[in-house]
Amino acid sequence: MNQFSTQEKLTERIKELSCLYEVTNILNQQELLNEEVFVAIAFRLKEAWRFSEQAIAEISFKELCFSTNENIEQTIFVKDNLLIENTIVGEIKIHYPAAIFTENDFLDDEKKLLKKVCYEVGFYLEKKENQLKEAHLKRSAERVDRLSILGEITAGIAHELNTPLGNILGFAELIKQQNSNDQIDRDISKIINAAIYSREIVKNLMFFSCEMPQNKSVFAVKPIIMQALTLLGPNFKKGDITYKYSCTDDDIKAQIDNIQLTQVLFNILLNAIYVSPPKSEIHVNVFSTKNHFVIEIKDNGKGIDDEIKHKIFEPFFTTKPIGEGTGLGLSVVHGIIKSHQGTIEALDNKPKGTIFSIKLPLK
Repeated sequence: MNQFSTQEKLTERIKELSCLYEVTNILNQQELLNEEVFVAIAFRLKEAWRFSEQAIAEISFKELCFSTNENIEQTIFVKDNLLIENTIVGEIKIHYPAAIFTENDFLDDEKKLLKKVCYEVGFYLEKKENQLKEAHLKRSAERVDRLSILGEITAGIAHELNTPLGNILGFAELIKQQNSNDQIDRDISKIINAAIYSREIVKNLMFFSCEMPQNKSVFAVKPIIMQALTLLGPNFKKGDITYKYSCTDDDIKAQIDNIQLTQVLFNILLNAIYVSPPKSEIHVNVFSTKNHFVIEIKDNGKGIDDEIKHKIFEPFFTTKPIGEGTGLGLSVVHGIIKSHQGTIEALDNKPKGTIFSIKLPLK
């Protein structure tokens, strides 16, 4: 391409400064990180180049790619990286057709402009990611506070109910022993069964609020998991569901309450069986890191909607029909895991289903 005059250089310089100004405006006016931002920047950047009609602007960010022309064939290009906290997360390229142009057709000022635009876009991306992280931390903190308050409330309720339930159960059993009337005997049995059921709910409330005493000792993890799977064998068979167990280290040992860990496994596995269709397979994977071990239970249900995912560990929250669940199972699980200084989270099991990931310290 031919060299251009001083007037043309001045015109190009004005185009570059206008581009930088407008790109900055585009970024400042956008509240959300979306496709429209990248498309607008790509088209505005293309216009700043000397041969704008032949230029193609291409922006790559993580798995996303935006271009002003989908037919990018043999080209020459200049590029610069998009950085977030000094980590490369994408790049911006400006192409010219290789049959017409050479690398000498890219001006030094254009390369400087590209570097400045990449800096502005990277700064914008970093700011948006930090805002998303802050929002996530805020939601997590609010959830922890809410669960803490609920824990205190449920602990108080459980303690208040424990004594009268014990009295009801004790006197009902005493009456049953002294009674000789069949009808009264049947009625007393209903009272006893209802009291036992209520006592179990109270026990679950105390688990949720971490009020149940623990008996921690060093246990091998695999036998506890295998025992839970074996005991739930009839449930798997009834649902026409199989399971697959895998472990990277069969000798993992940890300081845990084996009874409480078994209850955690029961609750999650029973939920997995409940939501999984017949002929499906539930995966139980175990692995360890330097200081923790992780149990992943993967089902093939319809998954958990994002709108309710933050509620599933709250007491009395359930998606089951009335009469099929108390809504205490996962809140109990959460309480037990928390009391073990561990974490539990529900993840998407693509293409469908849910993964419950339990992370517990080895010591």
